[in-house]
Amino acid sequence: MKNRAYFIPYPAVDKALSGDRECSGYFQLLNGYWNFEYFNSIYDVTGKFCEPGYDASGLKKIPVPGAWQNYGYDKHQYTNMKYPFPYDPPYVPADNPCGAYVRQFEINGSSNNMRKYLNFEGVDSCFYLWINGQFIGYSQVSHATSEFDITDFVHEGMNTIAVLVLKWCDGSYFEDQDKFRMSGIFRDVYILYRPEEHIRDFFIKTILKKDYKQAEILVELEFLKNPIAVEYSLFDADGRKVIEKGRAKEKLISFTINNPRLWNAENPNLYTLVLSTDNEAISTRLGVREIKIRDRVVYLNGARVKFKGVNRHDSSPVTGPAVTYEDMLLDLMIMKQHNINAIRTSHYPNSPVFLEFCDKYGFYVIDEADIETHGTTTIYVETKDGSEYPLLAHNPLYEDTILDRVQRCVVRDKNRPCVLIWSLGNESGYGRNFENALKWLKNYDADRLTHYESALYPPNGYACDYSNLDLYSRMYASCEDIVNYFEGGNWDKPFIQCEFVHAMGNGPGDIEEYYELIEKYDGFCGGFVWEWCDHAIFMGKNERGREKFYYGGDFGEFPNDGNFCIDGLVYPDRRPYTGLLEYKNVIRPVRIIKANLKEGKVTIKNMLDFYNLKDYLYINYHVTKNGQLVYEGTVEDSDVLNVKPHGEKVIYLTLEQINEGNCYVKFNYIQKNDMEFTKKGHVLGFDQIEVSIEKKYDTESKIDSIIKRDMLNRIGIEAELADFSNNTGGFDSGTQEEEKRISTINTRESDRSLIVAGQNFKYTYNKNTGAFDQMVYNNEVILAKPMNYNIWRAPTDNDKVMCRKWKECGYDRTISRAYSTNVTQLGSSIRIVSEISVSAVHIQRILNISAQWLVGDTGTVAFNIQVEKNMEMPFLPRFGLRLFLPGEINNVEYFGYGPYESYADKHRASYLGEFRAKVKELHEDYIRPQENGSHWSCHYIKLLSEEGVGLAATNNETFCFNASHYTQEELEAKKHNFELEESGYTVLCLDYTQSGIGSNSCGPELSKKYRFDAQRFEFNMTFKPIVKQI
Repeated sequence: MKNRAYFIPYPAVDKALSGDRECSGYFQLLNGYWNFEYFNSIYDVTGKFCEPGYDASGLKKIPVPGAWQNYGYDKHQYTNMKYPFPYDPPYVPADNPCGAYVRQFEINGSSNNMRKYLNFEGVDSCFYLWINGQFIGYSQVSHATSEFDITDFVHEGMNTIAVLVLKWCDGSYFEDQDKFRMSGIFRDVYILYRPEEHIRDFFIKTILKKDYKQAEILVELEFLKNPIAVEYSLFDADGRKVIEKGRAKEKLISFTINNPRLWNAENPNLYTLVLSTDNEAISTRLGVREIKIRDRVVYLNGARVKFKGVNRHDSSPVTGPAVTYEDMLLDLMIMKQHNINAIRTSHYPNSPVFLEFCDKYGFYVIDEADIETHGTTTIYVETKDGSEYPLLAHNPLYEDTILDRVQRCVVRDKNRPCVLIWSLGNESGYGRNFENALKWLKNYDADRLTHYESALYPPNGYACDYSNLDLYSRMYASCEDIVNYFEGGNWDKPFIQCEFVHAMGNGPGDIEEYYELIEKYDGFCGGFVWEWCDHAIFMGKNERGREKFYYGGDFGEFPNDGNFCIDGLVYPDRRPYTGLLEYKNVIRPVRIIKANLKEGKVTIKNMLDFYNLKDYLYINYHVTKNGQLVYEGTVEDSDVLNVKPHGEKVIYLTLEQINEGNCYVKFNYIQKNDMEFTKKGHVLGFDQIEVSIEKKYDTESKIDSIIKRDMLNRIGIEAELADFSNNTGGFDSGTQEEEKRISTINTRESDRSLIVAGQNFKYTYNKNTGAFDQMVYNNEVILAKPMNYNIWRAPTDNDKVMCRKWKECGYDRTISRAYSTNVTQLGSSIRIVSEISVSAVHIQRILNISAQWLVGDTGTVAFNIQVEKNMEMPFLPRFGLRLFLPGEINNVEYFGYGPYESYADKHRASYLGEFRAKVKELHEDYIRPQENGSHWSCHYIKLLSEEGVGLAATNNETFCFNASHYTQEELEAKKHNFELEESGYTVLCLDYTQSGIGSNSCGPELSKKYRFDAQRFEFNMTFKPIVKQI
């Protein structure tokens, strides 16, 4: 059948108003278990399955919708770009796997005078159809609806449907999307019953006039045969009639709505339009809205709008592309809860019901045609000059193919108000075929915007026509690229990042920088994070009860792209990653842009496009001093919060007890009323503002009395801290008071080691490595294995490019060597000075270190580490000390950025405060293990066992720490999280700093300001073992 808009017929207006297609007597769903037979090759297929009277009861059953790879047939394959078969268009392998589906269905006698239309909403990759043994037709384009008129082939009573689905077809060259490649009938199958004469299609257009106070609605009708009488009614969201019954004039309906309630993502106001004929009613949700570009800026209903979006695939860890309505709604609910307002249907049209949900719940949609030919870039060519990218885009043989795929997307979804932008596809190059499709599209629907990022990749020497493209689209443009676009002076289209801040593994780490540019430039209309969810296959649990998620290569398939599909903001089962929490707070609905908290005033900015803040939220604020809550207040007065969209306002607060100590005010933005998916009281985001900060954290109040006495009040250690805080680079020789004290500390030295002992401790220092091997305090082992100087981290997915260079330089296998160790006594303390190098096998020196350690007679240890980096070497992943504490020391208290993992460029989901957690709770369980769970800008940390044994550490400056039961070697070695084995230790990394996270797994290089590339730096810290006094 010819393409048409998606809609469902109903027998009467009251049923149509429900919008529930399964309540329609004209809708017969054929989902369920079908008989199924799998064939490794089409040449193995016997024709019997489609013959009249064939008994399929002996076949196995398979669910529809579903993909046969999830039920033991064929095998899973994940590939990003490479075609899974030889590149030989339009041919695919002769031994083409396929599946035969058979089921019976009943036709009721009451429908004898009606036409019957069989619909398949999604079949991968193509299929042949038989009804009662008669061949009906063939269709392809996996993510498009295929409709067949089966009226003349069915009869009253039981009928048989047979479908043969092929794994590949010539269309597979245009469906090379980054996903698990699965096959079968993966979306709904149903029959629609229609009167002999009926509306075949309709196209709703809205025209806003008089400053958006009036809307003219046009409905263009198309009939199966001749025009028939059509009545129409319009209802508002409460079911009240807005337009009484009117009659169409030939093929056009026209009416006006005064003071219309406009549709947008923040207020998704919908009307219901009902079209009725003698024996049928059709309903559709109607959203009144207008998308325009003025002066190179995108406006919706006259307001400048920003897309805070994600790229979303249909993906379930259990059923693959066969996602249920519940799956769809869960995705949308989590998105709403995290301030996301836009979705790109990467890289194919989603289910038509998904778009209806987007209408209802308020999401802007880039609706993308089912086109991707990225594999052309991986075919072998001697000289890669870009000419391979548009091989199919510019080949006239495929002009109709590309046009058909664009049309099937646009025509089906043309009445969905959520669709603001049409995308012609993804990563397929550019050429005459796309230009022709764009011309058709702009002629067919001039009211929406057009987008196609691959327009940047035309054939060499081809004079491109970009006149029908509305947006300048980029993927993973760096911040510098964006600034150059706007500051260059010749930009002519709004800028959009259809993919950015790649969310693979621990990341993304650069969202804030991009969002600042989105706000800075009116012409930057937003971006879409790649991507929403991890694509993985749930494979049950292992013997330890750990869930197993498989990715590319785990099924032995070739080619595969490994864990490149594990790149979502949520896990496969939709648990949020910290990256989603980061994104949520970056795109919060209000921001503090100026603050003078000592005067009690802040300037807030409304980041929303349509809501006044007074109608949307209130503010709750907390004042903390040294991590302790000292005051809280609320701002909820409507006059105070009367801030229009994009507006700014100074508000005044009541603040107390902020004159000393480390004081911060955290502003929580709280949802005012219940909304779809979110309830009153939902936290929309926060800001934290520093009031005052002392150079050194208030150790006296935050490290317990043992540490207070030993670290501050005993004169020897007090002198040590003073020396470090003054950056003297070492320790003085002691004071007169120290000399009067009777020292209880002593040393014993051998060629390799130095033992420092006091009344209640014994520490072993390794003179070859320049660090401690063991620490025993009050007969309790505190340091269970030798500590080491550490510059390595288990590579994150975003480190993968840089990781190659790091490994070339031996960063992952460093060796520390102390050339000299000098020991002197300073009053009641022992000073140890070592000159050290850090290098690797066959690699020159990476670092030169001068380390000074001071051990007090109470067991307190202070260090000053001065480092000089070989500038021939690339920037460092990190620098610090790695300590191995007994595993039972597993309770953590710290003051720093928490409660989530935090890094220099990834800490907007966290805030400065005092936090307590178990070590295992600090672990972010990425499916491919990697560096995780670190905490940035910390002032102190304390780790204790249940018995009160442990370690506390502090610093004049802030530091980073990571506490884990896994070593970085284990995290790097294992491919999956369920394979991880705990070390038996609590591995504590005390870091001077770490490099940032970035999004270089597919995005730009890590920004220079987040690279740890200092040539010289100095790391100071004081730590003390703890044994609870009984």
